[in-house]
Parts: sequence; structure tokens; C-alpha cells
Amino acid sequence: MDIVVNGKVRSLDAPLTLTEFLHLLELRSDRCAVELNRHIVPRESWPNTVLNDKDQLEIVHFIGGG
Repeated sequence: MDIVVNGKVRSLDAPLTLTEFLHLLELRSDRCAVELNRHIVPRESWPNTVLNDKDQLEIVHFIGGG
């Protein structure tokens, strides 16, 4: 199964939830915003949002600094 993440194709062996996929990418969920197929996905929906073949994700990861 292939999905597009920030403009790049990424292959997955099986469907994952959005929470599982962010964990796979080692991204902290409290520092991310996610758009799935041009719709913002509320954080509370991530555990129930299953990624499907040809889905398009845009992930913004916030980084703090000083």
C-alpha cells in the first residue's frame, strides 16, 4: 500500500492508524499537525483514523528552540 507524505511516496506493509504511523516516524504527537486528503485531522481522531492506499498526508512538526 502506498501513501504520499509531504509530497513523497511511502510504502506501508499494512494499514495503520494515524497514531501508529506517527509513532513509526518517531514524531511526538503533541508537536504535530496533520492534514489527510486536504482535511485537518483533529488529534483526538488520530487513533481511529486508518490510512488507506493512495491517501495524501501533510505533516507539520513543530520544533522549539532558543
